[in-house]
Amino acid sequence: MNCEVCELKELLVEQFEIREVLRCILHTIIFHRALGLVRPRDINCELFELTYVQCGVPDVEKEIEEKITELISKVSKHPNRRSHQVCLSFYETKDKQLAWFSSKTERVYWERWFINLQIINQRVNMKPNQTKVGFDPGENLFSLEEKKLHRTALEASIRENLFQIIKFVNDKMDHLPHIPPNAEGISYPFELTILSSSESSLDMLKRMLQTGHQTTLS
Repeated sequence: MNCEVCELKELLVEQFEIREVLRCILHTIIFHRALGLVRPRDINCELFELTYVQCGVPDVEKEIEEKITELISKVSKHPNRRSHQVCLSFYETKDKQLAWFSSKTERVYWERWFINLQIINQRVNMKPNQTKVGFDPGENLFSLEEKKLHRTALEASIRENLFQIIKFVNDKMDHLPHIPPNAEGISYPFELTILSSSESSLDMLKRMLQTGHQTTLS
């Protein structure tokens, strides 16, 4: 089966913006690939003038929140690591016959989405007579106006990614597998992985082609 790949435009985010950004993008992708019966919910972003749709499936929301929390934890532990990538993969399971007496279930991936984040640190400029404990003179300083410009630019980039998602799901249809029988809610299972900064999406795909098995990255 052909596995389609969509790599979204890189987003420049501050650490506290990661959760809202990933919620918006991940839920949008999953909603547009939810081929079963769902109860959509409109969600207004807390940080941006944006509205996106969730499928209203608690297990899906839980899985997304857990993976976002895992990424934020990694960002906190490795503050000098700027580039991070989240991969959302859709797959179906098939039984592979190993011999006449045995078989195994394997995952067949039919679509992958790569979300690229570049983490930036911003500080508000302080007056000359102000001091702050733990201030690092080497950190970038941003004025309130620059922070506002950043937020505006990030919101525009998120919108661009959302349009890219909608275009992709409308253009790429031939590779979709058949809807599983008695499907409820999210028709196809998916997995979320966080790629290491040293391994690109191309590296990941090469490894999968070489092994033919599920790839787990952290």
